[in-house]
Amino acid sequence: MSQRQHGFTLIEVLVALAILATALAAASRLSVMLADSSAELRQRLLAGWVAQNHLAELQARHAWPGVGSRSGEAEQAGMKLIWRETVSTTPNPLFRRIEISVGEGGRDDYALARLTGYLARAETQ
Repeated sequence: MSQRQHGFTLIEVLVALAILATALAAASRLSVMLADSSAELRQRLLAGWVAQNHLAELQARHAWPGVGSRSGEAEQAGMKLIWRETVSTTPNPLFRRIEISVGEGGRDDYALARLTGYLARAETQ
């Protein structure tokens, strides 16, 4: 009498290994994507803070900037960022519209954060 052996065939083992390899590759790719999006989210958060700080500084100084554009540098959490401020008039002459965009140095076409605010001028009597 012959006894039948119990166990997996070579084909079954290879198929299981192929499925496992595919699942591990997908999990690895997902972790890389999460790390990339986490880094970009951190950059956008820091850039947003730079924009808010710049607008708050103008408001606190009661500044009345001239119409036009200017730019400068700021550092937030060890990251160097470039801000660009564009000041324009509004229909009400006592208000100025300020658009602030913040990006990384060397990239004029890509802003990590944009903020629009308004400054009011105190009426002089």
